[in-house]
Amino acid sequence: MSGQSPRTVIVTGGGTGIGRAIAQRFAAEGAHIVILGRRPQPLEQTASDVRERFHTAIVDWRTCDVSAPDDVIEFVHWLESVGITAIDVLANNAGGIDNAGNDNSLSQRAASALRLLASNLVGAYLMTEALLPYLRRPGGRIVNISSIAAVRGGGGMYSAAKAGVIGLTYALAGELAQEGITVNAIAPGLILDTEFFGGRMTDDRLKRTVAQIPIGRPGHPADIAAAVRYLASEEASFVTGEVHHVNGGWVFGR
Repeated sequence: MSGQSPRTVIVTGGGTGIGRAIAQRFAAEGAHIVILGRRPQPLEQTASDVRERFHTAIVDWRTCDVSAPDDVIEFVHWLESVGITAIDVLANNAGGIDNAGNDNSLSQRAASALRLLASNLVGAYLMTEALLPYLRRPGGRIVNISSIAAVRGGGGMYSAAKAGVIGLTYALAGELAQEGITVNAIAPGLILDTEFFGGRMTDDRLKRTVAQIPIGRPGHPADIAAAVRYLASEEASFVTGEVHHVNGGWVFGR
């Protein structure tokens, strides 16, 4: 995985929060970063900020709904048009929650469930399938972002979707190991400085939640980015099919 040319790193959901931190972490090492998301403004801002902070960084951004096959196909065509023929790291980070409540009709809840599955699970599957021919062999790395909710519950269909990400990770790890591609997942706990909670994380709720974390603090996007960086490194070449829990000891790995 060493060499003269920079590594190419694709980060979905790369405009804010964890995705932004992942992009910054790899840019600091001189990688060529491509960040994807549905909203152009955060992507453009993140790309500009990363270039300003790391003057030699190569950062591209593209709008792409990773759960939409046509968007993913268009992104692959763009990769080919700019001459990107090998991908070193795919960080499937895009996802989030849906605001539909339990008071809505069954059809509305069904629509919400499908959106959650699409954004958190189907998108990771589509991106992996579409980019698989371009992943470096050997040495390619896929890192999927799951959630503590996948193992402790409490998030309804969101928990189910993130558990599906872990199942997808296991399946892909078994399929791709002989090709020299590792596939791992990260299950973050309470991570602040993201858009995940919106305005729902009050000071009282934060205090009560942190009280459950043995290490005594919330996590930050940089904590997850550091874990992604490790799993994408040469040092982790013997690690595949694992779920890396980054939650301050709130839930022990299982």
